Amino acid sequence: MKALWPALRWVIAAAVIGWGLWLLVRMLLHEPDPENVPSWEWYGNWRGVLIMTGVFALFLLGFATPRRRAEWRNAGVFLAFLISLFTEMFGIPLTVYLMAPFLGFPAWSFGYHESHLLAFALDRLGVMPLYVAVQLVMLISMGLTVAGVGLLAVGWATIYRARDGLIERGIYRYMRHPQYLGLIVLILAFNIQWPTLPTLVMGPILIVMYVRLARREDEELAAAFGREFLDYAARTPAFIPSGNGRRTLVSESTAGGQRE
Repeated sequence: MKALWPALRWVIAAAVIGWGLWLLVRMLLHEPDPENVPSWEWYGNWRGVLIMTGVFALFLLGFATPRRRAEWRNAGVFLAFLISLFTEMFGIPLTVYLMAPFLGFPAWSFGYHESHLLAFALDRLGVMPLYVAVQLVMLISMGLTVAGVGLLAVGWATIYRARDGLIERGIYRYMRHPQYLGLIVLILAFNIQWPTLPTLVMGPILIVMYVRLARREDEELAAAFGREFLDYAARTPAFIPSGNGRRTLVSESTAGGQRE
């Protein structure tokens, strides 16, 4: 089983990225669908809850690879976030049940389209029709999902292939914490696609937890590598990519050519 796990990890990542890209292409090539799926056909899909929670949980544990107590704590909160999200997305729409009376609608009137609460809000505010808003929300959220999964996978692969020492190549030329950024992007993507009261509460908490974990890792790396890490941190942002890595790469390539 230990030998199969690395391959399974990449199969899961490829499946998630492929699914997201397929949805993106499908939405870009087709007109928005005004037909709605009624609530009694959409909800109660517990197999969907189990499959989606299982896939993303395996992906999280496989590529975030928690080792220390703080990392396991963050992973536990993220798993709770996923369970809450997919339970409401496919199983029981608890947020809809709580909000429907205040909005003046019966809960059963919230089908697939209306349950995209951000799209529902855009429709009620008169910004755009509901089915168009659903298309927009899905495009943005799926694009962010693919980006988040990619950041996690590429960051893990760079660390896995590296030898001992401070990692400054690959995606780490552009940011110090691509995996934490990937998790933050996934949190934003899920809350755009299918916002619920629990995930809207847990989302900011998770983001703060990952920012604090990144700062703690910076302190540990500074203690371990000293000036080497401080120089790296001075030219490489923690989360938001910059062009410094590209400029450094070009500079090194030019210098190498001159030395030859």
